[in-house]
Amino acid sequence: MSRLCLIVRGGWPGHDPVASTEKFIPVLENLGFSLDIEDTPEVYADASAMARYDLIVQSVTMGSATVDEVAGLRAAVAAGAGLTGWHGGLIDSYRNSAEYLHLTGAQFAAHPPAGVDRGRTDVEPYRSYTVTPTAEGAQHPITSGMEAFDITTEHYWVLTDPHNRVLLTSVLSPDAEDEWDEPVTMPVAWTRQWGKGRIFATTLGHTLDVLDRPDVHGLIERGLDWAAR
Repeated sequence: MSRLCLIVRGGWPGHDPVASTEKFIPVLENLGFSLDIEDTPEVYADASAMARYDLIVQSVTMGSATVDEVAGLRAAVAAGAGLTGWHGGLIDSYRNSAEYLHLTGAQFAAHPPAGVDRGRTDVEPYRSYTVTPTAEGAQHPITSGMEAFDITTEHYWVLTDPHNRVLLTSVLSPDAEDEWDEPVTMPVAWTRQWGKGRIFATTLGHTLDVLDRPDVHGLIERGLDWAAR
C-alpha cells in the first residue's frame, strides 16, 4: 500500500509555491507516495482527513491560518505525520500564530543584503556564504556524507529554539554597514521531533534554481524520506 502525502501550497507568490513543489512530485512518487494537493491550509482543521497522511509538505509563505487549522496541523504531526518544507514556505508562515512557531521551532527574521547592496531595491538581498555540516549532521541520514558547499542566495537570519537538531549551519558575518558586530552562526537545516512525528526544515530554496542544485535538491529529497511516517 502506498503512503499518502499532503502538499499545501500558496501564500506569497514570489516563492513560486506551485512550481517549487512540482519539482518534488516525481521524488515523492518514486518514494511510493500518493498525493493530495491543497491551495489553502483549510484541510488542517479536518481531523479525519489529516489522520490519513504520512507526510505533509508545506509551501505557504506568510499567509494566514485559523486557530483550528494550526491546532489540526500540530495534532497530525504529534500523531505521527511528518512535516517538511523549505525556506519561507515553512518558517515564514502564519506569522500571527505562536502555536505554529512552537511547532516548527524557527521563524524567519531577516535576509540582510550584502553591504554593497544595502539600500538598493533593484537587486535581490543576496549574500555569498558557505554551508557546513555540523558534527550531528555528519552522522545523520539526511546529511551524512555531505560536504561543505558555497552558495549565493538569501541568507536567512532565523530565530530558533534548542529543541532543534541542527544538521547544517552557515556563518553570517557583518559587513561594514551591518548593525551586528560579530559573526553569527545560523542554522541552515534541522530536524525536530514532535510527539510521534518528525519535522525537517531548511532555510534554502528562495528560487527555483537553488532548488535545482543537486546538493539542495538531494538534501530536501532525503528530508522528505526521513520525515515521513
